[in-house]
Amino acid sequence: MTQRRPGTVEKRANRSTETTADIRVTASPSESVSSIVIERVQPEIDGGRWPVKREVGDRVEVTADIFKEGHDVLTAVLRYRTIKETAWHEAPMALVNNDRWAGSFDLHENTRYVYAIGAFTNTFESWRQEVTKKSEAGERIESELLEGLALVERAATRAEEPDKARLEEFLTRWRSSNEQGAQLSVALNEELSELVNQHQERTAWTLYDRELEVVVDRVRARYSAWYELFPRSQGRESSRSSTFKEVEARLPAIKAMGFDVVYLTPIHPIGRTNRKGKNNSLTTNPGDPGSPYAIGNEQGGHDAVEPGLGTIEDFDRFQQAVRSHGMEIALDFAINCSPDHPYVRQHPEWFVHRPDGTIKYAENPPKKYQDIYNVDFYCQDWRGLWNEMKRVFLFWADHGVKIFRVDNPHTKPVAFWSWVIREVQDRHPDVIFLSEAFTRPKMMKALAKAGFTQSYTYFTWRNFKQELTDYMKELSGSEMKEYFRPNFFTNTPDILPEILQHGGRPAFMFRLVLAATLSPSYGIYSGYELCENRALPGKEEYLDSEKYEFKVWDWDRPGNITDYVTTINRIRRDNPALHELENLEFYEADNEHVLFYGKRNLDGRNTVLVAVNLNPFQAQEARVRIPIASLGIKPDEMYQLHNLITDRRDLVKGEAYSVRLDPQREPAAIYAVRRWTHREQEFDYFF
Repeated sequence: MTQRRPGTVEKRANRSTETTADIRVTASPSESVSSIVIERVQPEIDGGRWPVKREVGDRVEVTADIFKEGHDVLTAVLRYRTIKETAWHEAPMALVNNDRWAGSFDLHENTRYVYAIGAFTNTFESWRQEVTKKSEAGERIESELLEGLALVERAATRAEEPDKARLEEFLTRWRSSNEQGAQLSVALNEELSELVNQHQERTAWTLYDRELEVVVDRVRARYSAWYELFPRSQGRESSRSSTFKEVEARLPAIKAMGFDVVYLTPIHPIGRTNRKGKNNSLTTNPGDPGSPYAIGNEQGGHDAVEPGLGTIEDFDRFQQAVRSHGMEIALDFAINCSPDHPYVRQHPEWFVHRPDGTIKYAENPPKKYQDIYNVDFYCQDWRGLWNEMKRVFLFWADHGVKIFRVDNPHTKPVAFWSWVIREVQDRHPDVIFLSEAFTRPKMMKALAKAGFTQSYTYFTWRNFKQELTDYMKELSGSEMKEYFRPNFFTNTPDILPEILQHGGRPAFMFRLVLAATLSPSYGIYSGYELCENRALPGKEEYLDSEKYEFKVWDWDRPGNITDYVTTINRIRRDNPALHELENLEFYEADNEHVLFYGKRNLDGRNTVLVAVNLNPFQAQEARVRIPIASLGIKPDEMYQLHNLITDRRDLVKGEAYSVRLDPQREPAAIYAVRRWTHREQEFDYFF
């Protein structure tokens, strides 16, 4: 922790930064001037290296330890501005306890903000406390009153109208009185204190030694429901790709289920060399479409559209159709190149070559990707490569894509992501980046710090009560909440978890409830609503995956949970408590197979409690403890639990409540708490 050199300074609210050279020091270097200590600032990520994340409409709460030697009274201010502004705004900080101070400011724009902390010795308030103590002790204070008068005079010379005139009025009253008590009465006037505090010199002014940053995203960065699909498999013919027009016909059904983000796997031309066949076979048959992640052929690369889907103009029309349904597109951004990609011919220097001149295909042992080349982010022309990736992002952003799901970002440099995300958001601040990094925890965190708006998580493999509780407490209660926004995907084209393979329809239902209520952002891969769980033997991979073939789906297939998905998304939408992460609390349930938790929104007007049976094979009963004390419900007060899934209502008194969750019928319960209002003689939503 380092502070800047203190001294008496002029307040310069119109300066974008304030260095030592900006400070007008009135104390000479030989004089003894003590520094104000500012440390343990929160939120601050890695010493200010990375920004924290918030959304438009949020309030940033900042705390810090601020103190100095002796008994002087300190004043601290929170300084903030958008990166577009040059003038600083200031908000007061208040002493909480034990030298801990707190302040806040509101975020109104989808941009980046900068904030810092300043503190100074409040000379006038220090004087007021001293003179009050001496007066109460019966000491003579003639000299002290002269000191106070001089402080007010200096403040008056700095003030502008109308404050200047009001200060002069106080000075006139002070000077016109010859009686010590009358002078003291003027000196201790609260209005005078406020005026002097606004215009006094900032003695021993100290700035925290760094400016901190907050990225302010739009609300969808925090709250969203994603539906992932392969656009080529939305038609009625298994022998060809469906077109964007055919995908458009699916939009009403997706919207009706309650999703607001339509996530498309890559839509670019697919390579022909080493094209994969059915079930990732190295042998292809005529008509096999190959994997859309093997990007590029003679028809174009990352800024082109697969002709089977249509043209860029067709994509633009599809984009508008998605928005007309109140949803938006998320586009998969995979930095993979097939051997036929134009980059291979135009920029061979972007790839790693073997001694024999050939390019090595991608591998993630034991997986092999013979149809993909990886670019080398450390090649000699790395600047050209990095700028080309930025150009591709901006190309699609200019075509209206404001959400990118990035494939395998953990295999590319963190420095690249930090740079390119900022470059794109400087031009399009509303762009959201989702990191698909199922990798080591520290790398996942580093990518989030570097700028990714949302992140995939380990939720896909967290199945039991304690591991779910521990993981959620880390995400919602540790420092991760400042920069890591989780997006809970129940499944992906690459991951069919064992719980879904073996747990059947009940597992699909309760995992949906967990994802949708634990995290404000979640997603499903299409087919989830059909309870599709056919896997390759011994693997977490789909049998007959549509990564390698055209598929025709029966969206009304018997046993589907489409109505259930619709219900859960409606409950999410109608209950703002479920739009947040940090408000998550876990409550007691006396059964290891039953997870019980709740959320309450920031204004306290909406409380949701959730009970989930984590065992897809057997019904479970549990005695749960309703947190009535924290909800303001008295032990003898009657209240109602309204199950929003079944519409069943129970009258309850006290904190004990019994639940029975049958996985074959309803593996979960989502309760809204309602209380009796005697004035209206009816039950109202709690708060």
